[in-house]
Amino acid sequence: MGDDSEWLKLPVDQKCEHKLWKARLSGYEEALKIFQKIKDEKSPEWSKFLGLIKKFVTDSNAVVQLKGLEAALVYVENAHVAGKTTGEVVSGVVSKVFNQPKAKAKELGIEICLMYIEIEKGEAVQEELLKGLDNKNPKIIVACIETLRKALSEFGSKIILLKPIIKVLPKLFESREKAVRDEAKLIAVEIYRWIRDALRPPLQNINSVQLKELEEEWVKLPTGAPKPTRFLRSQQELEAKLEQQQSAGGDAEGGGDDGDEVPQIDAYELLEAVEILSKLPKDFYDKIEAKKWQERKEALEAVEVLVKNPKLEAGDYADLVKALKKVVGKDTNVMLVALAAKCLTGLAVGLRKKFGQYAGHVVPTILEKFKEKKPQVVQALQEAIDAIFLTTTLQNISEDILAVMDNKNPTIKQQTSLFIARSFRHCTASTLPKSLLKPFCAALLKHINDSAPEVRDAAFEALGTALKVVGEKAVNPFLADVDKLKLDKIKECSEKVELVHGKKAGLAADKKEFKPVPGRTAASGAAGDKDTKDISAPKPGLLKKAPTAKTGGPPKKGKPSAPGGAGNTGTKNKKGLETKEIVEPELSMEICEEKASAVLPPTCIQLLDSSNWKERLACMEEFQKAVELMDRTEMPCQALVRMLAKKPGWKETNFQVMQMKLHIVALIAQKGNFSKTSAQVVLDGLVDKIGDVKCGNNAKEAMTAIAEACMLPWTAEQVMSMAFSQKNPKNQSETLNWLSNAIKEFGFSGLNVKAFISNVKTALAATNPAVRTSAITLLGVMYLYVGPSLRMFFEDEKPALLSQIDAEFEKMQGQSPPAPTRGISKHSTSGTEEGEDGDEPEDGGNDVVDLLPRTEISDKITSELVSKIGDKNWKIRKEGLDEVAGIINEAKFIQPNIGELPTALKGRLNDSNKILVQQTLNILQQLAVAMGPNIKQHVKNLGIPIITVLGDSKNNVRAAALATVNAWAEQTGMKEWLEGEDLSEELKKENPFLRQELLGWLAEKLPTLRSTPTDLILCVPHLYSCLEDRNGDVRKKAQDALPFFMMHLGYEKMAKATGKLKPTSKDQVLAMLEKAKANMPAKPAAPAKATSKPMGGSAPAKFQPASAPVEDSVSSTIEAKSDPRKAKAPGVSSKVKSVQGKKAPSKTSLKEDEDKSGPIFIVVPNGKEQRMKDEKGLKVLKWNFTTPRDEYIEQLKTQMSSCVAKWLQDEMFHSDFQHHNKALAVMVDHLESEKEGVIGCLDLILKWLTLRFFDTNTSVLMKALEYLKLLFTLLSEEEYHLTENEASSFIPYLILKVGEPKDVIRKDVRAILNRMCLVYPASKMFPFIMEGTKSKNSKQRAECLEELGCLVESYGMNVCQPTPGKALKEIAIHIGDRDNAVRNAALNTIVTVYNVHGDQVFKLIGNLSEKDMSMLEERIKRSAKRPSTAPMKQVEEKPQRTQNISSNANMLRKGPAEDMSSKLNQARSMSGHPEAAQMVRREFQLDLDEIENDNGTVRCEMPELVQHKLDDIFEPVLIPEPKIRAVSPHFDDMHSNTASTINFIISQVASGDINTSIQALTQLFQIESLAREASTGVLKDLMHGLITLMLDSRIEDLEEGQQVIRSVNLLVVKVLEKSDQTNILSALLVLLQDSLLATASSPKFSELVMKCLWRMVRLLPDTINSINLDRILLDIHIFMKVFPKEKLKQCKSEFPIRTLKTLLHTLCKLKGPKILDHLTMIDNKNESELEAHLCRMMKHSMDQTGSKSDKETEKGASRIDEKASKAKVNDFLAEIFKKIGSKENTKEGLAELYEYKKKYSDADIEPFLKNSSQFFQSYVERGLRVIEMEREGKGRIPTSTGISPQMEVTCVPPPTSTVSSIGNTNGEEVGPSVYLERLKILRQRCGLDNTKQDDRPPLTSLLSKPAIPPVASSTDMLHSKLSQLRESREQHQHSDLDSNQTHSAGTLTSSSSSTTNIDDLKKRLERIKSSRK
Repeated sequence: MGDDSEWLKLPVDQKCEHKLWKARLSGYEEALKIFQKIKDEKSPEWSKFLGLIKKFVTDSNAVVQLKGLEAALVYVENAHVAGKTTGEVVSGVVSKVFNQPKAKAKELGIEICLMYIEIEKGEAVQEELLKGLDNKNPKIIVACIETLRKALSEFGSKIILLKPIIKVLPKLFESREKAVRDEAKLIAVEIYRWIRDALRPPLQNINSVQLKELEEEWVKLPTGAPKPTRFLRSQQELEAKLEQQQSAGGDAEGGGDDGDEVPQIDAYELLEAVEILSKLPKDFYDKIEAKKWQERKEALEAVEVLVKNPKLEAGDYADLVKALKKVVGKDTNVMLVALAAKCLTGLAVGLRKKFGQYAGHVVPTILEKFKEKKPQVVQALQEAIDAIFLTTTLQNISEDILAVMDNKNPTIKQQTSLFIARSFRHCTASTLPKSLLKPFCAALLKHINDSAPEVRDAAFEALGTALKVVGEKAVNPFLADVDKLKLDKIKECSEKVELVHGKKAGLAADKKEFKPVPGRTAASGAAGDKDTKDISAPKPGLLKKAPTAKTGGPPKKGKPSAPGGAGNTGTKNKKGLETKEIVEPELSMEICEEKASAVLPPTCIQLLDSSNWKERLACMEEFQKAVELMDRTEMPCQALVRMLAKKPGWKETNFQVMQMKLHIVALIAQKGNFSKTSAQVVLDGLVDKIGDVKCGNNAKEAMTAIAEACMLPWTAEQVMSMAFSQKNPKNQSETLNWLSNAIKEFGFSGLNVKAFISNVKTALAATNPAVRTSAITLLGVMYLYVGPSLRMFFEDEKPALLSQIDAEFEKMQGQSPPAPTRGISKHSTSGTEEGEDGDEPEDGGNDVVDLLPRTEISDKITSELVSKIGDKNWKIRKEGLDEVAGIINEAKFIQPNIGELPTALKGRLNDSNKILVQQTLNILQQLAVAMGPNIKQHVKNLGIPIITVLGDSKNNVRAAALATVNAWAEQTGMKEWLEGEDLSEELKKENPFLRQELLGWLAEKLPTLRSTPTDLILCVPHLYSCLEDRNGDVRKKAQDALPFFMMHLGYEKMAKATGKLKPTSKDQVLAMLEKAKANMPAKPAAPAKATSKPMGGSAPAKFQPASAPVEDSVSSTIEAKSDPRKAKAPGVSSKVKSVQGKKAPSKTSLKEDEDKSGPIFIVVPNGKEQRMKDEKGLKVLKWNFTTPRDEYIEQLKTQMSSCVAKWLQDEMFHSDFQHHNKALAVMVDHLESEKEGVIGCLDLILKWLTLRFFDTNTSVLMKALEYLKLLFTLLSEEEYHLTENEASSFIPYLILKVGEPKDVIRKDVRAILNRMCLVYPASKMFPFIMEGTKSKNSKQRAECLEELGCLVESYGMNVCQPTPGKALKEIAIHIGDRDNAVRNAALNTIVTVYNVHGDQVFKLIGNLSEKDMSMLEERIKRSAKRPSTAPMKQVEEKPQRTQNISSNANMLRKGPAEDMSSKLNQARSMSGHPEAAQMVRREFQLDLDEIENDNGTVRCEMPELVQHKLDDIFEPVLIPEPKIRAVSPHFDDMHSNTASTINFIISQVASGDINTSIQALTQLFQIESLAREASTGVLKDLMHGLITLMLDSRIEDLEEGQQVIRSVNLLVVKVLEKSDQTNILSALLVLLQDSLLATASSPKFSELVMKCLWRMVRLLPDTINSINLDRILLDIHIFMKVFPKEKLKQCKSEFPIRTLKTLLHTLCKLKGPKILDHLTMIDNKNESELEAHLCRMMKHSMDQTGSKSDKETEKGASRIDEKASKAKVNDFLAEIFKKIGSKENTKEGLAELYEYKKKYSDADIEPFLKNSSQFFQSYVERGLRVIEMEREGKGRIPTSTGISPQMEVTCVPPPTSTVSSIGNTNGEEVGPSVYLERLKILRQRCGLDNTKQDDRPPLTSLLSKPAIPPVASSTDMLHSKLSQLRESREQHQHSDLDSNQTHSAGTLTSSSSSTTNIDDLKKRLERIKSSRK
């Protein structure tokens, strides 16, 4: 039973792995208890069991396995790390649990699998279960299916991927095992519950009986949509919230979810795609053109068979579609037309979205073909067009549909209207926006008045459907003129309409049951997909429709029905009246007089045409009063204005009367319901008076009032035509001025650009300069709204005029259009402003774009032109392209229909002639601008091929392609590009150019989007493969793009997508995702987006249709919290908009001036340090770019917001450069007064200035450089030291500017670089400037080379990095440069070096070509300057500023902390004193050339001089002061350049070149005073690094590998010899301890550490006096505590224990008994065996006075000690305790025990005492103490023979060794050595050394050598053991008893083997006893 009890003592984890089943069972039970107790899911306890969980579930013993499964389930449920075990555990469950006969085991197994799914590991679980389906054991298969079924039933089809399961279903149905078939049937039913009919197609081929059974089961299922009953961890909180919401009545979300659930799996997704293009008959294209209809029919039938496949693989179907289209359009045989239509239907159904690119070609043809009467043809065409509609969007084909609506053929009109009706059913309020609805309604309204009844009915149906889809509010404005009868008919139709929303059979009504099943499900699936996106639309929809009128009046083209625009919220009655009044009939003069007399005083009417002006004036005053008092509803506007126009009317000669008249017109327009008819009465007169000096302003007021009543677009059009039909230039210019102003007030919505442009052109041609000026001003205002495309209309103006226009546009650049202030109040209530933000830009965008006159060019794209473009001869191809470019240029703006051009151009994009490719790209760029947003419909067939060109190997072609893509994206927005699989297909191509360009483009575009199509997820797998691409650039670009993908898709989806990767890749990618998560920017907020575009001055917002529905706007505003400037509550957003809009024009208001009084920089404590930490921890983007992207600017803005005054920040980040100049001026003013602030924000200021370097404006650049000069002067006065972070994010960008073409700028930059050397070491500047010499800009190269020359001249060769040789070789390369200036600069720099350094230059620069060498020699001769021994004007590099620790402010300025210890740092920081000598004597410079040329062995000797002198210099620093960091007074005498030399060496240590690094370290460790500075920590790291380097296998692969290892070896020796011996010994001990503890550490590593220790031991005799022994012994104590002797013996190697013994032995030998005084730093000596070990050693050394033979036996015995003693010990001690127990021999027993204890101080006597009574224990303890007292008294006398009697007296108290305090507690007197101990400890604390004992008085030295120290310490240990035992006795009695017995049993068994040595041992003991007596 021995075995049985043994495992009880094992820890839990070992029990779980035990070979005994009982042990395992108990282990699992205990583990289960532990798991249930741990509350924290992240507790480290969990990790202990990570490797064991698989064993829990795969246990071979069934009973134990059950317990294991229970424990595993709890583990998976609660442990944070459980996910890591998924794969192995689930595969274990599948293979070892599912085959168990016990049902309980299977249940637990299934539960574990489900729990893994719950903790987000569904994919891995599913993978293992699917593997299990291939197992041979049917039990396992059944269990796997059952698990999958349960998982699906509980978690739903979103979590469990159905596609792989459905794939294997047919195979399972064929299984021979009935159980498998039954289980397959159950899971099929479960799947059907989730996806309904989508499951039918994949299962159509199974056994008909089974299918029938399934059908029966399926029918029984409830019809409601299933819901998951169990949720993932991440969803559980969400679910809880959702339930609360639902209980509170918020069902909207719930509804959204359901909608999402049903169509989530679509049969189409479950099918395999079939490739059909290759299967087409070879002669298909010939046959389809054949003359015989039978042959054509064969060809079509072949296609029909192929397209019946429900899912087709993507490919280039262009030719096939073209052929089918031709048949549909041109074939005379109607049967074939129907057949071709069927083929198109099949293609559209099989390809889905991928067919979208061909839709535009086919739709017009099909619609035209509806003229056929035969029902089967019509039906085929209907099916075709319906299927095609589902592959594209209504937007894309709207042009084609509208074109056909005007056809004369009634059947075409009817079928088109019906098609529109069917299409509308698939739409929702958001996919059918106003911009689309309007043209459709307009066309359909014509049809409802058609003569043919079927056309009318179809139109009613279409309008009814629209009404149902978007609601009455949206459609009513378009139905304003429809009479009641027809309106009712429309409403009646709308009630009948059934939308596709969620109804599967939605289409069936139209299509009869004609279509093949897959087609139908596909259609509904697609529709479903669309619906789900928009289910939540109606909520914001309400917001959307209300305020659309806000931006001004009528939809688009200003038709009479306009003001019906959208005023349907509030003020309904006004609106209604207005609508009627718009068409107010013209009244005759009589009626007018009648109406007027009813409301005006009679005198007034009589005096209107009085000849006395005063009477007329009085009459006007009355008129005005009457109008002011009139009620709106009663005011007859037309009558009143006609009265005013009555003679003399507008010919009034008196200006006062005229002014009044005009004022009254304004009043009537404002107060009455003013119609266009009324307006026409007065406008002519107003225009006539607008130029009048006195009345002009009144006329303008009246016009504005009329514009407000009748809408600006109409008024403006009238006014302009009137002004330009007369000749008065003043009137013309003032009209233009009024219009400019009106546009700003009313906004631009609805204005007719075409009409204006022709008038503006007339004005520009006017002879009167005032008219021209006004016209140009008007253009400027229009530019604000229309953007750059406006200029295209004026390109043919005279250059002088054009330059004026450009200047005006330039002024407007960067300004945003002001928010409209008029034309709003009447038409909308201000309650709901929010919706307009997101929606309006889209509308407005289309407005402006629609108003540009577009030319139809399709007729110019002839087939000849197309064939030219495709010609074999490249010249003809070029001609064709030139023609196209000409056509587009001429047309300026074109309509979207461009015939066959897209296919022709697409072919040219892969032309072998790259010039043509570029030309094609240019044409496509033109096309984008010319076509505007309508280019959307060509994205799929032309846009995507442009992206393919991004993969071209030629740089310029790629650049052109990128420019083209950007031009397109600007017009289309990003949605079209990201939809569908096209983009992901491009990314899939393994072309590094394509990948890096495309990823770069996405990284630029994605951050600007508010939402993206779901298809973006398709790019993610390819993005991951790019992250591991062979090409570094691709990897970098992929990493850059990662955060932006995550911004749209979220971390969860991205992480989930890693599931398909290999495990190694997965870990890497997940790590990158974590990193990206930290960098992920917030989505841009909606309101901010609407304003930021125009502010940025690129294309105005109108041109960028919002690419996201409004729903986002609220959520994204909230998301944008990360940017404190944007995070406004959504409700405020519209206000924000108008404020921002106004900002540009209003300069500075009083309020702003008040704000500007405070400081401009706010000092944030530790702000800069925090920013550096963030950048290091990759929480923010590193400041590193070729051109600054938006996210960098945003990041800087955010960082600045906390430490820069708000108003200054607005100036700094304004889009207008003049504001930057202002900001710089303010910063210059505050530079002196706010030094602290400037230094606190220095990193941000420098970053902002780097952004200014990228601006094109010279004035800003000059100002920035001016500021920098002042800034660096200030910093050097403040003795500030630039941090690495500041330097690296600023210097590279400054160096870019050194290549500027302007001389002034270059000079300034050079001046700044010079000043920078005062705040940043020149040696660190050097690499930056060196990098600048690699630029493509030759001026920059030349300037950088000159700058390098200056650095060398000023600071000597020390600055050359990484080594002078390498630096000079790089400089010498430029001697052969193409550019003369660069050559000269390179030569001059090398001549400078020559002047400093002499002929060694030639060695350093290596081999030059003869030509270069001769040039250099020539130049050196010419310079004729003999090299001096040292540089003439060595300026010291200014090191860090002096740090006076008291002032807080200066703490900010500390430079980067150095690694070397404090004194070196002080040396460095204090050395820069102005009075220090400027010249550095030669011997203090490092002889760098020697080092450079001495490649290979590292020199271990430095010239004597150097060593000697440097020691001199450092002497003062090394005064052994207490370790309080006081500054030595001798610093002033230090030579200035020492610090920079050391600085330089240290910077070389960090070099990337291994040789440089080793040499620099060797130099440091040559100089003892420096080497001793290295602290323990530094030395530990250094030794770790060096040893690791020596062991690195890769070094052997290098050419000079052996050489490197030898150098490192020598360096290690240097470090060991020269470092502070205490520090290095301590470091080695810690290193040894770490390496033995670390499991991963290699044994070789430990071995080398030990070798170093042996070397140190060898050095000990020389160094023992300089070592702080207390510290070393503390380290050994800690080592022995961690590794007790037993543990050390278990090591594979015996070296560690031997090394330790040798070290201790040597220390004992050198120090003797004194060594025991050095244990002061150890708190609890009992924790390790150190003290006992030392005592033993001392004892040995004292005993070794015996004969040689004694020594030999002793050696033998010490070996026997190990083995034999243990065997004998127990008998021996048992004997002794027996004696103590008997009455007679007690004394003898105690004496023997005392002797024994003294001999074996570490013997274990606990077992013998434990069993005895308390009394017996204290008796033994007392007895031992008495003996000790007696012996001590005797033992003193012989040893202290040479001491005078008086002293002996003092020796009487008990020996006070280091443990004397224990004696003390036992009531003894306290000797002086106790106080000595205390003194020692105090000395230690003050940093004084305990090693120098020479100065102590003789007494203490005597006392510190007790005569027999081992005795004292051993008995003391015994005392302490006994007292410990007393305490622990009660608690541990049983267990210890047990263990002691087994222990003793073990030792006894081993004793028998060593009986031979017992005699030896006895003799030895006898001998020792006798020698003692």
